[in-house]
Amino acid sequence: MARRQWSVFATLSAAVVCLVAVAAQDQGATRQFAVVGSHNAFRPGNLEVNRNDLVKITFTAEDIAHSFTVDGYRISKRAGAGQSVTFEFRADQPGTFPYYCNLSQDDGCRNMKGQLIVR
Repeated sequence: MARRQWSVFATLSAAVVCLVAVAAQDQGATRQFAVVGSHNAFRPGNLEVNRNDLVKITFTAEDIAHSFTVDGYRISKRAGAGQSVTFEFRADQPGTFPYYCNLSQDDGCRNMKGQLIVR
């Protein structure tokens, strides 16, 4: 009986170790970006991350108020002129997601576009 209990314990322990290893692998890395909105453009224009990365963005509007909006991740952050906002999210959906400024105070805001690429 003791041998059987030991066998069950060893099997369950091995399963737990495997699950923890898989879960740790799925968490991804932490990626940090500084994105600037200025003169109707984003710098950088593209952000590339891996699936399940934790993405931390500090968004700064240099000249006038701008927003950083990614519909696919339901993100819309606004920064006033000369201000920054920092936020984070888990990049759990692979694909290419446009980001843009959704403010209409300046006609040029419509031209502010970039891409979040999740591999």
